[in-house]
Amino acid sequence: MSSLKTRIAKLELETPLLTASGTFGFGDEYASLMNLEGLGGLVVKTITLLPRSGNPPPRLVETPAGMLNAIGLQNPGLQHFLEKELPLLQNLHIPLILSIAGETEEEYAALAEALEGCTGIAALELNLSCPNVKKGGILFGTDIVLLGSLVEKVRAHWTGTLIAKLTPNVTDVVHLAHAAARGGADVIAAINTIRGMVIDITKRRPLLGNRFGGLSGPAVRPVAVKIVYDLYEAIKLPIIGMGGIMNTNDALQFIMAGASAVAVGTGNFVEPRTIPQITAGLKEYMEKSGIKDLHELVGAAHES
Repeated sequence: MSSLKTRIAKLELETPLLTASGTFGFGDEYASLMNLEGLGGLVVKTITLLPRSGNPPPRLVETPAGMLNAIGLQNPGLQHFLEKELPLLQNLHIPLILSIAGETEEEYAALAEALEGCTGIAALELNLSCPNVKKGGILFGTDIVLLGSLVEKVRAHWTGTLIAKLTPNVTDVVHLAHAAARGGADVIAAINTIRGMVIDITKRRPLLGNRFGGLSGPAVRPVAVKIVYDLYEAIKLPIIGMGGIMNTNDALQFIMAGASAVAVGTGNFVEPRTIPQITAGLKEYMEKSGIKDLHELVGAAHES
């Protein structure tokens, strides 16, 4: 029998399929449509210290082979998560990965400190595509020094697995990955969305209420696969690949590029059962190919 088990840092996953943050809520929205315990791990929507109402509408627009979103990290805040959501999530027998974000390094550190020791949280994922208000709005994930410092501050308060989710909106993602590794990250996740805009030609204004948003879906997949490929050759940390994964073939591209796990985002909106379908497809592919262990496929596209 072929095994889909994989390991990313301290996390032992039964399958390499994760949910991408912000596309799966807190899991209960999908519970009636699929068996959540069939997931390799659940990455929930990003949490901030205080509740956020998000950006003004419109916040979503479909694009060719993808979509733009400008949700603005709408979430109920840390206290609500700890009191209402976490107790329910603790009943799931799969790794729970919590995405966190802040406007300052201190907010990220405060979140990590509050979450340290909470039963049921297997890892933190740093959403680095957020503006630092103390630095004039520069995104944490686009500045090497800022990124490294942020990861280091969170690492000081969090002993579990720490994932740095990188933005592709830079010249060289590899340099950012090295900075995250030096700061103490255990895993690199790539990629977050690509900035984009749609113009309403009738109103002659940007369609989204926030003017621009993050592009996701199949349109970004070739970019994401190339970045994962480059990261695999440049760093020794395990990689979670994501960006337009809609089916088994897409997931295999990321795994062969070097990802030990993959996350599905936009695909969940198109077909809520995308993840179990890919899981079954991966197992079928491996059995037909005579591959016993998923790790035989990780990085297979690289020259030996």
